[in-house]
Amino acid sequence: MLKFKRLVLSAAASALALVSAVASAPAAASDVAAYDGVLQRYVMASPDGVNRVDYAAWKANAADSATLNGFINAEAARKPSTLKRDEQLAYWANLYNAITLKVILDNYPVKSIRDIKSAGVWLDPKAFTGPWVAKRVTVEGKSLSLDDIEHGIMRPTFKDPRVHYSVNCASFGCPNLLPKAWRAETLEADLDAAARAFVNHPRGVTVKPDGSLQVSSIYTWFKADFGGTDQGVLDHIRKYASPDLVKKLSTVTTLGGDGYDWGLNDRSATKG
Repeated sequence: MLKFKRLVLSAAASALALVSAVASAPAAASDVAAYDGVLQRYVMASPDGVNRVDYAAWKANAADSATLNGFINAEAARKPSTLKRDEQLAYWANLYNAITLKVILDNYPVKSIRDIKSAGVWLDPKAFTGPWVAKRVTVEGKSLSLDDIEHGIMRPTFKDPRVHYSVNCASFGCPNLLPKAWRAETLEADLDAAARAFVNHPRGVTVKPDGSLQVSSIYTWFKADFGGTDQGVLDHIRKYASPDLVKKLSTVTTLGGDGYDWGLNDRSATKG
């Protein structure tokens, strides 16, 4: 009898360990592959350097819309607190971007993400300027908005300015939405590539003919993440700038104007 009890306890312990391992494991390869598939199908590079999304075709495809919803549900069921740092960053970036895509698809057609309000959050003025403060997912028992994910989790947890290149707000002014999921295995290289792509695009950084600097509003809204000063932002920009841009920045000591295009990064949209 004692031997039998030991066998039962051993089997129970093994089962518990298996459940724990599954809960803390990275997303199933099939989940990420399915998400990759829809991103590759609908996120398209454009000659102007801004990746566009074919929202109309995606919304019209019920199976692919279901795939996106399934990915969000699968991610929400995981326990990111048990993951390693790079796995966590990739997790939150993927979840943020997938939810943003769902918000656009659920409300499409729209001209800008700012046309979509945060229903049910009437006491927050930001509710009227976009969808970012409405609770949209529950992870580890906590209801989260897009702002909660970006500003409450990603920025303070990782303290890495490249977080801003990992999340996409469905706008022309935003760093590109990649046609693939973020993965821990390639995170560092992919973040650096995303930083270079944005810094060296006019919507990121432009040195005007008179030598003044025009930057994305990201660098002024979140200056604290880039060192907290004009010099800190410039040091960050120079780190990822092409040799030609570095040369143009050689006499720049302060940030000039800033701007941001909130137009939807829609394949059907045209930019002058």
